[in-house]
Amino acid sequence: MRPHGVLWILLGLLLWPEPRTASLPLVMDSVIQALAELEQKVPGTEVNQSASAWLLSAQSSGPVHPLHHLLLTMPNLKVTELQPPPLNPELQDLAEEVARHDVRDGREYGVVLAPDGSTVAVKPLLAGLTAGLQVHKVLTLTLPSESLATPQDAEATSPGPTGASPDITPTDATATLPKGKTRSLSARDSFLTVTLAADLGLAFLQSPPNKSLPGLGTDGCWDQLSAPQNFTLLDPNASVLTTAFLNGALDGALLADYLSRAPEPQPSLSCLLSEYYGAGVAGDPEFRSNFRRQKGANLTSASSLAQLVLGTLVLLQSMEPGPAQLQNISQEQLAQVAAHAAREFMEAFLGCPAIHPRCRWEAAPYRGRPTPLKLPLGFLYVHHTFEPALPCTTFERCAANMRSMQRFHQDTRGWEDIGYSFVVGSEGYVYEGRGWHWVGAHTRGYNSRGFGVAIVGDYTKSLPSKAAMRTVSDELPSCAVRAGLLRSDYQVLGYRQLVHTDCPGHALFRQLRTWPHFSEVSPLGTQARCSPRRIFLAT
Repeated sequence: MRPHGVLWILLGLLLWPEPRTASLPLVMDSVIQALAELEQKVPGTEVNQSASAWLLSAQSSGPVHPLHHLLLTMPNLKVTELQPPPLNPELQDLAEEVARHDVRDGREYGVVLAPDGSTVAVKPLLAGLTAGLQVHKVLTLTLPSESLATPQDAEATSPGPTGASPDITPTDATATLPKGKTRSLSARDSFLTVTLAADLGLAFLQSPPNKSLPGLGTDGCWDQLSAPQNFTLLDPNASVLTTAFLNGALDGALLADYLSRAPEPQPSLSCLLSEYYGAGVAGDPEFRSNFRRQKGANLTSASSLAQLVLGTLVLLQSMEPGPAQLQNISQEQLAQVAAHAAREFMEAFLGCPAIHPRCRWEAAPYRGRPTPLKLPLGFLYVHHTFEPALPCTTFERCAANMRSMQRFHQDTRGWEDIGYSFVVGSEGYVYEGRGWHWVGAHTRGYNSRGFGVAIVGDYTKSLPSKAAMRTVSDELPSCAVRAGLLRSDYQVLGYRQLVHTDCPGHALFRQLRTWPHFSEVSPLGTQARCSPRRIFLAT
């Protein structure tokens, strides 16, 4: 069955007036299961491509997204009454849960837990898939004036890999736009417009100039990981630009780009999502949800995204009725908002590593009262765990390693918590230990002066993955410096330079000495060896 047909059938489930039943767990596997069942049960007949847009409008409450409304009002898209297929009513319940994204009262709705441990908003994901399946029309945006464009922006106007853009703008939509510079977007820019640009610009309209949006990229905790149903945000005042929303927007744009370039027959959506949230699309381990931020950074640049957000805000401002917060806002103000939003997203979100909070790896409670750090700190201490000796390459294994290390620290060593500030896996994620604000137990005598970061594995003879080393050497400290948690002149030290040990392993320490912020300063003067157990969990 064609992917368009699957989205069409999902809409039918949303419109099917049946009593609500016990829903499936809110996990990505449930969404994939629903897609797979639809693909198996429905005959493989050709379905009108326009019906794929139905899912975006099928909400039991709440307004339709402005750009999704444009998608639905294309002259060639004819919305007709759909008959529900004879499928499990649980699928209807699941669709109702994920069809809309909302943040209210400290809770986030319309999100699911993915196999990599990340939480994903389904609506922007589906918006991207819908756009990626329709690459025959051109989306146009009107920019206020030539003077707002920069030389870098000219690069963004060149055609994307397909030379086509998704069919999401009515032919008469641009007639209502202010006079200015009209351009057709590349496919990639069009996908980002559908999934991200409008929400990014509208959210930052509420933010003070030149300051990060409160709650940008806020994560949260599930009520349970085995069968999650409720998702509570760690910041009750978070904006709609949560980690889950941004994850869904990036996934939608990345998969739309892939679908737009995929030869016929296009892969089924269940297969595509299984690969993307599994081992990697078409066997590419780098093209999976674990590395969405790195892949997302290749989709655009700060200057290109700023122009995209600006053009989208101008488009929304011209609509009747348009978003209330855009009334009486000058184009110069919109340009400032767009530049601010793009910079913050690129630097404060894409430029930072994805960190799983403590609740995600099911950490035990802290024993006692944590001691606050006096920020910013001046040091980053690098460790390897030694035991576990093998790198962790899945969320399940990394989370189990975290729980094992915490039990050893608390029950055997008698510490209040896991000692490390952060632990880095080889599957693309950082795991929160003591975190940014509490004194750890990672580098005896120096715990209050720096953050202790460990990479899971024994790196005596071999090196960690490139992704893990990039996280520790660049992404994590750069993000901390930007947030005022780490001094800009911070120093990187291997644990062996401060305590008698071989940690972080001979191979990793040799690599460490090539890092820009590495310091040769060693108060000990000489190195001494210790037992594997002491290397395993440093004091």
